[in-house]
Amino acid sequence: MPESSRAPSEESVSPPDPRRWKALAVIATAQLMVVLDATIVNIALPSAQADLGISTAHRQWVITAYALAFGGLLLFGGRVADLWGRKRTFITGLLGFAVASALGGAATEPAMLFGSRALQGVFGALLAPSALSLLAITFRDGKDRAKAFGIYGAIAGGGGAIGLILGGLLTEYLDWRWTFFVNIPFAAVAVLGAWAVIREPRSARNRSSLDIPGVVLATLGLVSLVYGFTRAESHSWTETLTLGLFAATVVLLGSFVAVESRVRAPLLPLRVVADRNRGGVYLSLGLAIIAMFGLFLFLTYYLQVVKGYAPVRTGVAFLPMITGMIVGSTQIGARLMTRVRPRLLMGPGFLVAALGMLVLTRLETDSSYVSLILPAQLLLGLGMGSAFMPAMSLATLGVRPQDAGVASAMINTSQQVGGAVGTALLNTVAAGATTAYVTDHLASAGASPQARKLVMLNGMVEGYTTAIWWAVGILLMAAVLASTLITTRGQGAPAPVGRSGTDAPESDASEEEIPLAVMH
Repeated sequence: MPESSRAPSEESVSPPDPRRWKALAVIATAQLMVVLDATIVNIALPSAQADLGISTAHRQWVITAYALAFGGLLLFGGRVADLWGRKRTFITGLLGFAVASALGGAATEPAMLFGSRALQGVFGALLAPSALSLLAITFRDGKDRAKAFGIYGAIAGGGGAIGLILGGLLTEYLDWRWTFFVNIPFAAVAVLGAWAVIREPRSARNRSSLDIPGVVLATLGLVSLVYGFTRAESHSWTETLTLGLFAATVVLLGSFVAVESRVRAPLLPLRVVADRNRGGVYLSLGLAIIAMFGLFLFLTYYLQVVKGYAPVRTGVAFLPMITGMIVGSTQIGARLMTRVRPRLLMGPGFLVAALGMLVLTRLETDSSYVSLILPAQLLLGLGMGSAFMPAMSLATLGVRPQDAGVASAMINTSQQVGGAVGTALLNTVAAGATTAYVTDHLASAGASPQARKLVMLNGMVEGYTTAIWWAVGILLMAAVLASTLITTRGQGAPAPVGRSGTDAPESDASEEEIPLAVMH
């Protein structure tokens, strides 16, 4: 016992890395690149679709291919960083992300663009967990650590807004391809900086084995799930291959659970998701993300195609939602999560977001941005932001220190997979409603080009509002699950480092919660 208590003490008083703030700048640059990429492509998507001739049925794969590869491989990426070295994995992720971005910018056909996005997701899954791990081992002092992750979180939050504006500027004044090429200088700066300033102690590595069967089963299961939703759009829900994909999903993910319960070093220890409160967080937040990701796609097309907004104006039009998320997260969620139970923030937060989504069901071709879209975005942002902070904190509450990393990766996985499923599912619903509307009304429009165009635009809006109604229902489900499954009083903000004296496990666990609360 004396030895175990002495080790953490020696670790805590070791001199801080003199290059740690330069290392933070490098890691933050990489994080900004990843966050930019998540929003910048949304703005460029209509232009890329028109240029490459991407069908409406397949356009969501520009987003889904990235989200699926990233979400499906996040747990694997975290384990690779532990075994292979975080700095090496970080640099590999940066180089691979840059190459994938160059391929995306040079795409000459839809398949090349989809493939480059999937490749971005693969290397993003290496980059994200290794970046967080590097911050964790670089900043050991409690005050420096909190400040570093605060800066990292601010960049992650503000990066989304920067991506919307930058995506609009690049698309409108240069070309949609520059929304991919812009990643290359970010990656180059970060790679050079990482070689120069980042130091990783060898003692920080984890020598456990790699769960290859778990990686294969989880990835194939998730691919089958999302492709099943996508195929249902272009074919039907009862088509043989569609049903076969859903059946394969059940078999593959069921096998994954069976394997994880037996292997010595599982990719995902089942105890992490079996806890009622953590399971409630993963499930309710995943459902909320399903609703939100589809909305981003629909609003982008509504503003640019139906309303005729230029890309830059579209980016600016999304800022109220981003602002609402930042305010809800920092001024509501962060301030109240130490005073009230988590479910009393998460449940009402999802309800407020559902109210914002409900406002958007009134969309028409001539709807006012100021009187309809703006207040809806503010409600959505405030609601999701208020629910997000307690969810992030709760995701590692009570988790074993050795499971804190996988619990963090799991919340990212649920978000990425939720985004992939949401884009595929809601796009399927919207496309079906649009087709039905146009079929019913096009004949009555006659031969007039203007009348036929109006029918097509009305059909698009009909599809969007139908899918948004589904999103309202999904957010209500998220609110119910958060209110019923999450029963803990919570812990609010992480306990201050060192509060437990020499109690190493509790100190380690609390430190692991700091990055999780500001990851996005």
